[in-house]
Amino acid sequence: MGMTPIVSIFHFLLLSLSLSSLFAAAANQSKDEETPFVGVNIGTDVSNLFTPEDLVAFLKSQQITHVRLYDADTALLAALAGTGIRVVLGVPNNQLLALGSSNATAVAWVARHVLPFHPSTLISAVALGDEVPASLPSALPILLHALRSLSSALSTSADPPIKLSTPLPFSIILDPFPPSQAFFNQTLASSFLLPLLQFLSDTDSALMLNLYPYYALMESRGVIPLDNSLFKPLPPSLEEVDPNTLLHYTNVFDAMIDAAYFSMKNLNVTDVPVLITETGWPSNGSRKDEPFATKDNADTYNSNLIKHILDRSGTPLHPEITSSVYIYELFNEDLRPGPVSEGNWGLFYGNGTPVYLLNLVGSGGFLATDTTNRTYCVAAKGADVKALQAALDWACGPGRANCSEIQPGESCYEPNNVWSHASYAFDSYYQKEGKVVGSCYFQGVAMVTTTDPGHGDCIFPGSCFSKNLNYIWWTLLFVVLGSKQESNITRAGANATQASKAEGFTRFRPRKRWDQGLGILYMVMVVVSFSTSNFWT
Repeated sequence: MGMTPIVSIFHFLLLSLSLSSLFAAAANQSKDEETPFVGVNIGTDVSNLFTPEDLVAFLKSQQITHVRLYDADTALLAALAGTGIRVVLGVPNNQLLALGSSNATAVAWVARHVLPFHPSTLISAVALGDEVPASLPSALPILLHALRSLSSALSTSADPPIKLSTPLPFSIILDPFPPSQAFFNQTLASSFLLPLLQFLSDTDSALMLNLYPYYALMESRGVIPLDNSLFKPLPPSLEEVDPNTLLHYTNVFDAMIDAAYFSMKNLNVTDVPVLITETGWPSNGSRKDEPFATKDNADTYNSNLIKHILDRSGTPLHPEITSSVYIYELFNEDLRPGPVSEGNWGLFYGNGTPVYLLNLVGSGGFLATDTTNRTYCVAAKGADVKALQAALDWACGPGRANCSEIQPGESCYEPNNVWSHASYAFDSYYQKEGKVVGSCYFQGVAMVTTTDPGHGDCIFPGSCFSKNLNYIWWTLLFVVLGSKQESNITRAGANATQASKAEGFTRFRPRKRWDQGLGILYMVMVVVSFSTSNFWT
């Protein structure tokens, strides 16, 4: 009978783990491709960019299911095959002239960049050009021809069908605040935008829009509150109220989207949805010229943006429609010229380490850089083996990491390679140092992840199970010692005086009445503490 509580505890743990796995699987299976999503833009002006294979592995580890590529990288497209990750395939502005001048060129482009990969690699849309009205206005007439040529080439060969649009800058919308007053730049309206919207309507495609509340804030000269730009809760007195519609706006993002819908409505177009192909916030910038470009603001904006989209709350004008978004961007593009902020829009550094930890509790593991403390330090993908070995030697030596579990015969010795052993040592050091900034660097060969690197019997130092193992052992010790003490005291009482027996039982026997209840309460608290820990999430 003394072992029953132990068995019950482990049955309880196993059942909970099984249910967690089942719920997670059911959630994944219930996802609908029409559900609003958050994707990421992948720029390539990055020092030591991951190989295509490592990049795909990184995307999968972060549970990123939608990406936008600025160019048709055939190696990356091949590596994405079979992953289920949906791709918006970009066509650079310098290819517009050729595609718009010749139908044969459009057919050849599709034959080279789409047909060898789709549908094994899920190309959901093609983004033709990027912000052409602002960056290359002379190409606007040819852009419309290129859209039609490419659409024709895709419609006759791509199966399943692939949407086609062109990402536009928000600057094409004038007077966007309040949204009901917004309208398209009149010099573009009849010659370009109306034909474009008709094309999008005919092909059931979205208006791709690059939308940045950060720039709206910068340009407002104090008119727009910072909190409004960051999705922070506002008192009713600070909410923006559109005087023409009386709609209340609690954030700039929704107001900008509704400005686009009102602008389309002014051209009698009401059936084209908005897809946000770029939005984000820089984590660093010039203190003088870019004071709002900070890690805290970037973290707040992107965390709240993701929650906002996944909550499917729509906008005040269209609460039934939630626009999907692509965050700009996945990695800091440190090779980009221009202001300091230009190279600091990424969620991650080039080695995969988070620039900041997103607060994404309840997001289902997407972009797992959240602040639930489930972070580990592991060897970076593609790190140099010699550099890893040097860092491993330091961690297990001067760094005083606990490397006992990666010794021969121990639980984390296999697989016996530098990457695996370094990952364990790095995490041991990282956890020992309290996960402070800089404790997962190791000269650039380490990265922070929220994916538990444990495997089989190998439990990493940062594992929630490892942390809560103490609860199990204390519970088992309580039960076992209680059982042994009852037996020992009974035997001792047979050879002692009545007084001694009474004293012994008072000190050691299993408690009765209220004090036994305290013991049971202790066990309940242990199990409750275990069950409410991050182990279950």
